[in-house]
Amino acid sequence: MNDTSKRRKILITGGAGNVGGSLACRLVQTPTNEVVVVDNLITGDVSKLPSVDLPNFRFIKADVNDLTDLSPIMTAHQFDAVFHYAALVGVQRTLANPVAVLRDIDGIRNVLSLSKNTGVRRVFYASSSEVYGEPVELPQHEMTTPLNSRLPYAIIKNLGESYFRSYHQEFGLDFNVFRFFNTYGPKQTTDFVVPKFIEAARAGRDITIYGDGKQTRTFCYVDDNLDTTESVLNDESLSGEIINIGSDIEVTVLELAEMIIEKVGSQSKVVHLPPLPEGDMTRRCPDITKMRKILGRDLTPLSDGLDKMI
Repeated sequence: MNDTSKRRKILITGGAGNVGGSLACRLVQTPTNEVVVVDNLITGDVSKLPSVDLPNFRFIKADVNDLTDLSPIMTAHQFDAVFHYAALVGVQRTLANPVAVLRDIDGIRNVLSLSKNTGVRRVFYASSSEVYGEPVELPQHEMTTPLNSRLPYAIIKNLGESYFRSYHQEFGLDFNVFRFFNTYGPKQTTDFVVPKFIEAARAGRDITIYGDGKQTRTFCYVDDNLDTTESVLNDESLSGEIINIGSDIEVTVLELAEMIIEKVGSQSKVVHLPPLPEGDMTRRCPDITKMRKILGRDLTPLSDGLDKMI
């Protein structure tokens, strides 16, 4: 797949979301890529997609969890690569809709079965830092997945990874798993912490934080995610790798709020709410040795990424 001179057909499921939409906009810049995005638009938005006027882009509204929706699309197009990014996301949304989260198993199975039967050369799975649950070691390394989270979202992501590995083992379907750690960027909605805090700061509203705000997260600017992903797509020797994609600089949620208030020049105050009953892990920090090697440059500092967002 490293010969980019010939036409390459690429499907992105969930491509009207933050990372999927950003990836679609990136990949259509290469004229030899033919990009098709499938999204049911429950949480995605067409504003995140490339221009429909581009000759090498097409959007199809469909539900990947429904085989009768997805099957004709994949059969007709004969894709070379499939990025399975469709999923119900967001801690609050997934806690509120646990059965809908379980439906994502159907989408995983549909994508893999159709990929196997339509000659797809490599499939890419958007997994999550949630697969690590509460950390048993820091930084969190790709080979250490404790499976100690009870959240449906984390369980489904773990199960999804097993599906991709199993299809490779049994059918030789090449794959990569990307474990995303808080990727933020201009296309992200205010369901997520960085744009939520920016919006509140701009409006001068209180910024609410669960618990004492000492829980740490790492924040990866979307360009770092895309550069890594595109490099993996273009390098067949990286097939089979499970890769943490994120930053390894830990920031407390309180520090993030204070940094955004200062950058916006806001009068917003930080208000502490009771801690979430579950799902708000105390620390998150990936081992990004693989990502650094693939990226081949320094990551975007949080301060610079926030400036671009603001």
